[in-house]
Amino acid sequence: MKIVKTIDELKLARSELKGTIGFVPTMGALHNGHLSLMQNAVAQNDHAIVSVFVNPTQFLVGEDFNTYPKRTQADIKICELAGVSILFMPTPEVMYSSLEPSILAPSAKAYILEGLARPGHFDGVLRVVLKLFNLTKPTRAYFGKKDAQQLYLIQNMVKSLFLDLEIVPCEIVREDDDLALSSRNVYLNAKERQEALLLCESLKVATHDIIAGERHIEAIKAEMLRTLAPLHVEYVEILNRDFDTIETIEIGNSIILVCAKVGTTRLIDNLWI
Repeated sequence: MKIVKTIDELKLARSELKGTIGFVPTMGALHNGHLSLMQNAVAQNDHAIVSVFVNPTQFLVGEDFNTYPKRTQADIKICELAGVSILFMPTPEVMYSSLEPSILAPSAKAYILEGLARPGHFDGVLRVVLKLFNLTKPTRAYFGKKDAQQLYLIQNMVKSLFLDLEIVPCEIVREDDDLALSSRNVYLNAKERQEALLLCESLKVATHDIIAGERHIEAIKAEMLRTLAPLHVEYVEILNRDFDTIETIEIGNSIILVCAKVGTTRLIDNLWI
């Protein structure tokens, strides 16, 4: 595996790869969720490229940019064991200049849910992802379904800008107790770790209601909110997969999304119906 840190190093290493390329962009602090993306990229392509870059443009003032978990040596080892060909680990100075063009996510879909709480967040996400696509020139790029809104906006960008690559959505990976894997889970103490299980528990409640025949959105959301009552809930929403409002569940075209603070840690989870 080649570890590269500059644009020139990446371009040279990329030019030496022949065949299909799978790409996995990450912010590091890699866990089994990231590993599953890498394994898919390795299995489905001739080569895999992974980036580890904590992107400053997607963090708002007061968020955890300066304290975001970093485990550089562990990240390198995980990528090696996964069979990654190139690991790209740039600094902000490498990725950004003083004269940056703006990339704006479509406001109708980027300023709801995550974007409502974090205005401008998805502008930063799309900017860095577009840069990384241009640098790595992948055949396929792999993103987790846990960040469902991000996944939708990246798919929309690829379609709208006629980018020549395939976006591959990958299933949510969970702990043994069903907590969705997240690099921010390390912020949770033992008590908060138990409280965090209420997010996935609320999705199980919704699943039970739907299996029992319930289709009305407000009724399902009310049950979920009762389950989540001990937490500071930011949103519970049920939308179609284009992130449009719906009144009843559309089997095969709905997403149930939840966000809550556990202590000071903001967690998200979702269920694709």
